[in-house]
Amino acid sequence: HNKLYLLSDAAMNIAPELNDKKQIVENAVEVAHKLHNNNPRVAPICAIETVNPDMQATVDASLLSKMNDRGQIKGCVIDGPLAMDNAVNEEAAKHKGITGAVAGNADILLVPTIEVGNAIYKTLAFFADVEFAGTIYGAGAPIVLTSRSDSYKTKYNSIVLAAALAM
Repeated sequence: HNKLYLLSDAAMNIAPELNDKKQIVENAVEVAHKLHNNNPRVAPICAIETVNPDMQATVDASLLSKMNDRGQIKGCVIDGPLAMDNAVNEEAAKHKGITGAVAGNADILLVPTIEVGNAIYKTLAFFADVEFAGTIYGAGAPIVLTSRSDSYKTKYNSIVLAAALAM
């Protein structure tokens, strides 16, 4: 479907821990605000929708959600853990009995590791011909971030996004 998603983290943070993920969310929320989404829905992406102590990503997702509930992460709504299908597809969420403001309507997809983010990015780029823009946000200035194999359009979009975020 035709929607803008923010995806973390396809190329920088290898295996972010909870505090790293909190900072990544806060940076992504700031980007969403600059792109005129004043209350983005954040989905911490996991393999399952329930907390499993043997899967750290589900524990982190739950903690991020609770931190959001308690006002430790502001300017967004976080609900997770969520699997990719029920984070972006309302029917999938309904089918699995998952409700909430984020279910099926995520704006920001927080991935647990660089491998997950990179695989999603490259899969969408090469199998689904999705348009992208890549930037690192949270440094002194936005950094244009592209892959050598990215299209001209993605490279152009990345420059435009970084310039817009620098304002």
